[in-house]
Amino acid sequence: MIVKPTVTELLKKAKNRYELVIATSKRARQIAMGDEPLTKVKEESPVTLAANELAEGKFEIIREEENKEENKEEIKEQSEEQNNEEAKKDTEIEE
Repeated sequence: MIVKPTVTELLKKAKNRYELVIATSKRARQIAMGDEPLTKVKEESPVTLAANELAEGKFEIIREEENKEENKEEIKEQSEEQNNEEAKKDTEIEE
């Protein structure tokens, strides 16, 4: 039995096997809980559907490090905005 997509093909979408398994299992769980499959495949298991979706680029793996970096940037921007607003208030009070 030949399995499509192959692990080798799927690894092009992930950093390593662990990340591949986690991403595929999360999506498979969503499908099993009732989410509509994003790919057209004959009735298959949620894991097979999730693997096909990943291979077809229907969803991307969002890495935790990327989320942390984005959150750091967002927090930094919010902090700068807050500091600017406080500086404006201080200036208004002094006048």
